[in-house]
Amino acid sequence: MGGVGILLLLLLAGLGVGEAWRPPKGKCPLSCSCSKDSALCEGSVDLPEILSPTLLSLSFVRTRITQLKAGSFLRVPSLHLLLFTSNSFSVIEDDAFAGLSHLQYLDLRGNPFQCDCRVLWLLQWIPTVNASVGTGACAGPAALAHMQLRHVDPKTFKCRAIELSWFQTVGESALGVEAFSYQEEPYIILAQPFAGRCLILAWDYSLQRFRQEEELSAPSVVSCKPLVLGPRLFVLAARLWGGSQLWARPGPDLRLAPLQALAPRRLLRPNDAELLWLDRQPCFVVADASKAGSTTLLCRDGPGFYPRQSLHAWHRDTDVEALELDGRPHLLLASASQRPVLFHWFGGRFERRTDIPEAEDVYATRHFQAGGDVFLCLTRYIGDSMVMRWDGSMFRLLQKLPSRGAHVFQPLLIAKDQLAILGSDFAFSQVFRLEPDKGLLEPLQELGPPAIVAPRAFAHITMAGRRFLFAACFKGPTQIYQHHELDLSA
Repeated sequence: MGGVGILLLLLLAGLGVGEAWRPPKGKCPLSCSCSKDSALCEGSVDLPEILSPTLLSLSFVRTRITQLKAGSFLRVPSLHLLLFTSNSFSVIEDDAFAGLSHLQYLDLRGNPFQCDCRVLWLLQWIPTVNASVGTGACAGPAALAHMQLRHVDPKTFKCRAIELSWFQTVGESALGVEAFSYQEEPYIILAQPFAGRCLILAWDYSLQRFRQEEELSAPSVVSCKPLVLGPRLFVLAARLWGGSQLWARPGPDLRLAPLQALAPRRLLRPNDAELLWLDRQPCFVVADASKAGSTTLLCRDGPGFYPRQSLHAWHRDTDVEALELDGRPHLLLASASQRPVLFHWFGGRFERRTDIPEAEDVYATRHFQAGGDVFLCLTRYIGDSMVMRWDGSMFRLLQKLPSRGAHVFQPLLIAKDQLAILGSDFAFSQVFRLEPDKGLLEPLQELGPPAIVAPRAFAHITMAGRRFLFAACFKGPTQIYQHHELDLSA
């Protein structure tokens, strides 16, 4: 029997096993040698299906078994010793050793393990089991070849992947898209300038797709910004050639209706709108891109919203972003005439704090938070778009990404993934994912097919336990993609 047989006899002696005997016919497979409490199988093609449930020791030597499946040893729950020596299997499925509550020693040495996501569960299981485990070395991949399995760090494995696949198309083009929740039901609202409306979409639980719920007349609309206050729903419709309006729904059984005209002398050519809260009151800020108009802060006063402050007059602002830094509200304005300017809320109004260095020709800005840090995504139509991080006093350059023809570089947190989508008018839109270990955005996938044409905004929403991404496109229909999680360890 050689060294393996001597080791096995010594182990069995330690268990108090008596003289070898032959169990009743049918209890010992042909490829195995059995005693009262043990079995040694050599050269087997498959795991034996007929074994005594009272076995204490089971050994496999030089078998041709290629993998161990989940629950492989449920029929022998009394095992104390389980030994695999010089076998050919490279994969052990999750829960292969389930049910072995009495296991004292597991020997996996001499097997050509592929140390990839398929052994992640094993690496996580070994420290938790009340047994000694001999693990052996990795046969692959090349970067881990010959490394002892017990020295492989499970944290280095990337065993979860995501994919965005096409789900549905909404016919008309759009400049903006927003998700909101009203009466505990999620909705999407699209700004559709050529159709002249704000379009609200809801989920059809029967057809399992999105359907039209309501539309608001808004010619040349560039942004439809929702606000929910208890049973009331407001929608700000910012219109490119003036005539911006606030719509309101007093209660869930009523329809939206025009409530008021918004700052007609200040908002001459709106380009973007954002919602923020100041001193526990809701406010809108609308970026104005005309030479004669001005970016305006509108706050709630009684039943409507009225101008509270004009910001950044004459600078032809293209984008506004509301964010919080150092526990205070801030606004970041991008314009056609200068670098983005950061304002902070001080003494009941916004005051200029600083501008963003090394950030010329920025069309739009969006921010996100990760690991306690605040990051900026800055969109540039010409040149490289940028990622910056707040250092406590200034945003500092972290990363540049090629972005010819980009109008949107938008971060989105979907499930556990911090994504950022760089949309282009001339190339495929690229999805990036933040790698926490590096603190950088890494390419994940191109968005499509179908390819999105001139994207201007992205939003995500969860419906019936499924996650969706909306891509609002200026020169094509709005596309909807579904977010899938893939387990590579399965």
